[in-house]
Amino acid sequence: MKLVRLALALGLAAPALTACFEEPSPHEAVREFLVGWEDGDYASAARRADGDPATVRKALEAVGVQLDAASMRFSVSSIKADGDQATAKYHAEVDLGENNPLWEYDSVLPLHLVGGEWKVRWSPAVIHPDMHEGQRLAVAVDPQPRQPILDRDGNPLQTDARLYVASVIPSELSDPAELCRQLSAVTGFAQDRLLSKILSAPPNDRVPLATFGRAKYEELRARLAAIQGLRVFTDTQPVAPASPTQIVGRVAAITAEKEQQLGGPQRAGDTVGREGLQKAYQDQLTGSTETRVIIIDTKTQEMRELKSWPGRKNTSVKTTIDSRLQRAADIATTGQVPAALVAVQASTGQILAVSTDPGHRFNQEKDALAGHYPPGTTYSIVTSYGLLKNGFDVRRKVPCTADRTVGGARFTAEVAGTTTGTVGASGAVDPTGKTTSAVPDDSATFAADFAQGCATALASLARLTTDQTVDDSSATLGVAAKWGLPVSAYSGALPAGSSDADRARIIAGTTVRVSPLSMALVAGAVASGTWRPPVLVTSPATPDPAAEATLPSAPSPIPLDQGAAAKLRDLMRAGVTSGSAQAAAAPGDPVYGVAAGLGYTEKKRRNLSWFVGWQGDVAIAVMAETPDQGEAAVIAGTFFRNAHVTP
Repeated sequence: MKLVRLALALGLAAPALTACFEEPSPHEAVREFLVGWEDGDYASAARRADGDPATVRKALEAVGVQLDAASMRFSVSSIKADGDQATAKYHAEVDLGENNPLWEYDSVLPLHLVGGEWKVRWSPAVIHPDMHEGQRLAVAVDPQPRQPILDRDGNPLQTDARLYVASVIPSELSDPAELCRQLSAVTGFAQDRLLSKILSAPPNDRVPLATFGRAKYEELRARLAAIQGLRVFTDTQPVAPASPTQIVGRVAAITAEKEQQLGGPQRAGDTVGREGLQKAYQDQLTGSTETRVIIIDTKTQEMRELKSWPGRKNTSVKTTIDSRLQRAADIATTGQVPAALVAVQASTGQILAVSTDPGHRFNQEKDALAGHYPPGTTYSIVTSYGLLKNGFDVRRKVPCTADRTVGGARFTAEVAGTTTGTVGASGAVDPTGKTTSAVPDDSATFAADFAQGCATALASLARLTTDQTVDDSSATLGVAAKWGLPVSAYSGALPAGSSDADRARIIAGTTVRVSPLSMALVAGAVASGTWRPPVLVTSPATPDPAAEATLPSAPSPIPLDQGAAAKLRDLMRAGVTSGSAQAAAAPGDPVYGVAAGLGYTEKKRRNLSWFVGWQGDVAIAVMAETPDQGEAAVIAGTFFRNAHVTP
């Protein structure tokens, strides 16, 4: 049982009553009766009552069992004696356990002298003033089904899955303890906890004891069927996640181990979110159980309610996901290479779609939202903003040479597809990599270099800018900002260092780290003229229903210099019309963007292809693991084309 034998917490211990214990009075009888009851010493309590000791002891012990109480505490408000009769008023606090409410009530102990000794006049009313012979207490619970996670239009982002709930009807059981012993051996749930749930329930209620998914149920089916009195009911709940599955999150039945860890209102038989929003909003989606303390007539089964608590209402979670765009993203990332795509609404920062390849070599939350990756020359969007804000002329000639050394760091730019060196995280040439930049052009302008993603030309601009300009540009476009998302996310980070080589590596995007989400927000900022923090959930306001805020406050939107933003838009349009991102072109509104590829070593050699851009109000970042620097732009074009298709 869950009855915890606690130390005395009686008002009787107050100094005002201490003196009364020094002379014959009912105080000692009251104290010993209530202390014994509270402390679980039922035999001691029964000795202070005038009823049959075995009957009294059994009745007092049954209270804790029938209420499945974690503890019971008593305090005495007054004791009045009149000759050989006395009355003690006491206040009871019953902890119903498992985050259930505290039941408080007031009652009376009638006492009289029996053979010169004060005794409690025994009847069921001693336990509660409304109880009579032939009655018992019970706790009825009414758990609410799990609520769904919704897209921006209110459509569920999961489908119903069948669950199997092992349950009992207490009145049908001849040996509840034996049933619990067998079920504990099968499931691992504590035998005493299973028995407490049965003994505290109304006799004709269906009591869920354990929930199983299909695979686990099939594994245990024969063993469960062998337990006499156990029934298995089927239930459906919205727990099978639709795309984006890792953001929505999976749900599992509570296991014996998980029941021990949970501190919330869940218990064996419920479901618990394992990841993503299902985990972050577990308490919101499940609410808390409605609880009623009742008196049951053991002959007629009539019930009367003593106290009820409605529980906290559970609510659905509404996200910003656009299911139409999510389908387009899933189509685009389904291919031969690992890929991640994040789409945001440029005008709001709301996350519209998050997709990774079906092989899960990338993870939607771990990689698309929270990954730490070098962005290659797509980061020149950020660093060029500072140059343009300071008046840099995009028509200025900046030769795109085959290779260039800036402050000791070497960069290369070769025709895509040939085997040459590429700049790594350290700035040194890796001769085994694929090319990552454009065709060399000694007469190229900055605008052409930007459109082509020429690493050597862009890196050379390190001498024309400052650390402060790079830092300010990165901050304006949200890099390293503190976001307030309910799932893991990474806004990026700049490396330490202040030399020309350090700045050149940042401009070339080899030492800076970002996530696809952070780069999608960069694209959205250029498109709309304002950087905005990401938003994934619009309702409820916080994952914790009891707190006003449990997440860091999202940063305020940051307006861009409109002149610099306009020039960046022109540059990024050229990236699609005549630059490295031409494969991203699609019907409808003009597509803007830049593409890049790079090879780098971090634990192991990796090659990444990037596209960062937008069409209309939808800004995206695509990252693919492949030596083909144009693959991300191809994926982006597929996304934009399918984004216009009505399902």
